[in-house]
Amino acid sequence: MQFIKPAAVAAAGAVLALGLTACNKSSSSAGGGGGDIKIGLSVSTLNNPYFVQLRQGAEAEAKKEGVKITVTDAQNDASQQVNQVQNFVSQSMKAIIINPVDSSAAAPAVKAADRSKIPVIAADRGVTGADAAQTVASDNVAGGKLAAQELGKALGGKGKVAVLQGTAGTSAARDRQQGFAEGIKAFPGIQVVAQQPADFDRTKGLDVMTNLLQAHSDITGVFAANDEMALGAIKALGGKAGKQVKVVGFDGTPDGLKAIQAGTLSADVAQQPVLLGQLAVQSAVKAAKGGKIEATVAVPVKVATKDNVAQFTNGA
Repeated sequence: MQFIKPAAVAAAGAVLALGLTACNKSSSSAGGGGGDIKIGLSVSTLNNPYFVQLRQGAEAEAKKEGVKITVTDAQNDASQQVNQVQNFVSQSMKAIIINPVDSSAAAPAVKAADRSKIPVIAADRGVTGADAAQTVASDNVAGGKLAAQELGKALGGKGKVAVLQGTAGTSAARDRQQGFAEGIKAFPGIQVVAQQPADFDRTKGLDVMTNLLQAHSDITGVFAANDEMALGAIKALGGKAGKQVKVVGFDGTPDGLKAIQAGTLSADVAQQPVLLGQLAVQSAVKAAKGGKIEATVAVPVKVATKDNVAQFTNGA
């Protein structure tokens, strides 16, 4: 398990204090009946299909609700994200949605919004060290357990497994790892021989998997905490993927589902990022209007396999 360095939180706080001007790609959309309601959405990165889908769901819901939404890309930079949220505060947004780059480093931004009486919705990843008005996320612990069950079945209950972890400091990475660790205990014949972060990134997944194979050439299974890392691992495995080495991913992105159809990905814990974005905006609008919202909203996860992948690719 990886831990956040105090310096990362301090750096984020320093940027917040400086109130620098954001320098990110942004977009906005508006519907026709939301009055003066403006919502800010800071996404951890738009260089990931999963978060592109989350943004699409948020923008579609904003249009439906008739509110204005401004979307910024933090480009996986925690300090930059704090600055973005500070700008949302200064722009008098009625509500803010944050998909944290780093769950702890996001705390100063959430506290700043709270001081200005602006409700903050945490999307996909929680915030550590500050109270968001609501956290909308998949049950990542349950998803990790499902991934362990699927990998255990694919391996027939025995083998050596490598785990590609997500970005250190994110609640999603921590919870998926926890769920997988708990779930794999049901298979005493399976040994986890290596665990290493690949930061939810396809290229890093390729590099990490390549290095792990050099050290552990007898690996028979891989759990990757998102589809991008899984796809990188599959590329590193080459012809072994889906045959000598079973791979299980997490997200249910279009590319991940295609890999299931191709037989290189054995199973995928599918999230619903479009729905997640929609629900986050619904809660943001309700909170902006002074309504009460639940502290947490759980978006269901489902397992996609070759037997049922059609229902996912058909939008079911």
